[in-house]
Amino acid sequence: MSSGDQAGTITPEDTLPAGGTDGPETTAGAPAGKPRRRWLRITLISLLVLALVGVGGVVAGGFYLKSVESDIDRVDAFDGVPEESRPEVVVKGALNILILGSDSRDPESTGGSRADTIILAHVPKDRSGAQLVSIPRDTWVAVPRSKEGRGGRDAKINAAYAWGGLPLMVQTVEQYTKVRIDHVLMVDFGGFKEIIDALGGIDINSEKRFTSIHPPFRTFEQGKQRMDGATALDFSRQRKQFADGDFTRIRHQQQVIKAILDQAASGGVLANPAKLNSFVRATSSAVSVDKEMSLVDMAMELRGLRGNDLTFMTNPTKGTGRVGSESVVFEDKNKAATFYDAVRRDAVEEILSTGS
Repeated sequence: MSSGDQAGTITPEDTLPAGGTDGPETTAGAPAGKPRRRWLRITLISLLVLALVGVGGVVAGGFYLKSVESDIDRVDAFDGVPEESRPEVVVKGALNILILGSDSRDPESTGGSRADTIILAHVPKDRSGAQLVSIPRDTWVAVPRSKEGRGGRDAKINAAYAWGGLPLMVQTVEQYTKVRIDHVLMVDFGGFKEIIDALGGIDINSEKRFTSIHPPFRTFEQGKQRMDGATALDFSRQRKQFADGDFTRIRHQQQVIKAILDQAASGGVLANPAKLNSFVRATSSAVSVDKEMSLVDMAMELRGLRGNDLTFMTNPTKGTGRVGSESVVFEDKNKAATFYDAVRRDAVEEILSTGS
């Protein structure tokens, strides 16, 4: 996936899976379920920030990290984004990182240009933790007009990527949240299989027993279980068996991200050079970053963070419904305004108390 992935006359319906959230349709007022190279390049969702955060500063291989960074894919995330349209920086030193994910190996993938996972990661100025906010891909927002003349109307938020690549996606998220984005990370979640296998598997707690809709139709038991890469990736893709559809998929992705970070930061991985190197190399093919991001600096700044320091949240919503023929997610405008105002001001206690 790259900032140039755009189809000529593509529309949101062309790039997004049919059925929107795949959950039961409700009215706008109905409640919705709450939903390359070193450690940095792996996130689900959030993902990159997490992996980079957890392992990056623990290993004292500065030269190694620099060599990894020199080979990382770089993308034009802010090219063409009008400066006058961008929110102001409110708190210097706080970081807001946009994490975009696709799953090129998803059995339901329709191909084309899209962002299946959208996460706004806020790292406070004091680096005490990180809050990762998942924005459902079907959230109905105003999409600005791209320099090619696409957009300029309300649509599902991930239509912005189809219409104008990374710059329009950045502009859309900034316009929606009023939060200035400092960096962008792009992840191919299909690559998580190799990452998880390099770690020797991860532990996931399933909320209920259910069967995958994809071959080989695995059955996931309720409770804690060890998963290899293929199993964990399958778990993170499921949504049609759950009443709140895509919100469950978001929660499962968040679980996988946290489990990867916890496993990557464990003594067994850090103390085993071969396993650590396999992990780093596996992540290298799954991530791209913007041209200004320094993985070395980021790793050093975030070296103390672990899974327990991360809080996963979901964009405030009122529920799902329809706009014409499209199944969409409606934001809770009042709650969203209060929540993102706290993010702008780096008011962590307010972020935690107003988020969901």
